[in-house]
Amino acid sequence: MGTLPDLLNNKLRMLSVGLNPSLPSVEAGFYFANPRNRFWKALNTCSYLDEALTPSLESCHQLYSKYGIGFTDLVKRPTAGCKDLTASDYRAGSERLQSLINDLKPQLVWFHGKLTGQKYIQYSTDKKRPTSWGLQTWNINGHPVYITPNPSPANAAFSLQTNSDSYKELFKYIPKGRQC
Repeated sequence: MGTLPDLLNNKLRMLSVGLNPSLPSVEAGFYFANPRNRFWKALNTCSYLDEALTPSLESCHQLYSKYGIGFTDLVKRPTAGCKDLTASDYRAGSERLQSLINDLKPQLVWFHGKLTGQKYIQYSTDKKRPTSWGLQTWNINGHPVYITPNPSPANAAFSLQTNSDSYKELFKYIPKGRQC
């Protein structure tokens, strides 16, 4: 099985970083494709977009081209769940992500879930940094980091409203409008 391609360029306002691709997303060919994933619903209710987007590759491209939101994952290997990921996956993914951020210089790095941020920290640096919700006290080579709850159906502890509210707060850090 393959993986999801990154949607990236060097004019990103925001780099969206998931933990790793889900099997339904890889099969469908776009990010957050699981019908139970709350990403698209939360995004549509957070008042940032000019129009409602349906879960699709076309919508991913619209977020990318119109809003400057790029997509990648910490680990590119798709799995049924995070328990299937290894230290080797996280180590390679953290190095890859660090390189992407250094090359692309996004205005903001957006981690979906504390686990994504924690695994990045654990495998990319010797420094232990706390992770909390929202804007972090640490950055990645000068690029601010923001953490929202993971919208995955595996993370049922957070409601759609909580995800939507966290996106509203996130988008306060990124000016609205067309990509530069």
